[in-house]
Amino acid sequence: MLSFISKKSNSIASNTRNFLRHSTSSQALKPTEEVNSSNNKPKDGRKSYAEFRHIYPEFLPDPKIEFRNSIREKLERSDMIARRTLIDIPEFYVGTIMAVTVSDKHTPGKPLRFVGICIKREGCGLRSTFILRNVVDHQGVEVMYELYDPTIQKIEVLRLEKRLDDELLYLRDSLSEFSTFDSNMEAEILAEGTPVPVNPIKVQLKPRPWLERWERKNLKGVEKIDLPEKFFKRAAELAKPYEKYDLMKQYMGTIPEEEQNEIFAEIQSQLHKLEVTRKKMKRKRTFVKPTKLA
Repeated sequence: MLSFISKKSNSIASNTRNFLRHSTSSQALKPTEEVNSSNNKPKDGRKSYAEFRHIYPEFLPDPKIEFRNSIREKLERSDMIARRTLIDIPEFYVGTIMAVTVSDKHTPGKPLRFVGICIKREGCGLRSTFILRNVVDHQGVEVMYELYDPTIQKIEVLRLEKRLDDELLYLRDSLSEFSTFDSNMEAEILAEGTPVPVNPIKVQLKPRPWLERWERKNLKGVEKIDLPEKFFKRAAELAKPYEKYDLMKQYMGTIPEEEQNEIFAEIQSQLHKLEVTRKKMKRKRTFVKPTKLA
């Protein structure tokens, strides 16, 4: 009798496990949007979650545990979506040439427009910022903008491209020609589906002194630095090549992929609607009305 009961309980447990396995797999194959299992990309032409990580990095929370708050993060995401419905925030990266128009309370009715190259992008949520740099009248000028600042009236991408490094702060110590852009520069429109180009240009630094020790940062977008050998020996002593193998440090400094997918699945539909609207406006700008022939 006891053996019969144990066999019956084992069969029930196995059936339960099979049911749970089947239900979880069916739920995984039926997310909010239908996804192509080959490349994790939706079949309706929407961007995949992997693309969202690069286009909308500010939607990911701060990886530091002491700054995490799920309720605040959800509220901030809803506020960011609401802000994006009022103003077009285009796709851009470090190295993109942009123009930002803001309103100034000291000059009402006269918005200020600044053109420059994005040299840094950081922060998350409503605290995300980016820095534009340009050389005006032989003087380097940098402006830091909050991405969701309500005083921003317009953000334009004049040349969408990437650079070899994640930050271009070394442009502060480079020749002015690498940071000079015409304030009347016209936008260069890329065709739909074209991958974002990577500009392989390498800048030339001015002679020392510099704002930072650039020889210690393993930069890809800088020409060979001409310094005495002692500077490179010191840089080799302070280098930490083992950090790329530190899995715990990488884990503590990133958001798990599963959590990223949950966040982007929550806002994917709204971002897709905004992207469709942006593409329609882009087609209107590129269309040239033919002149009526006599």
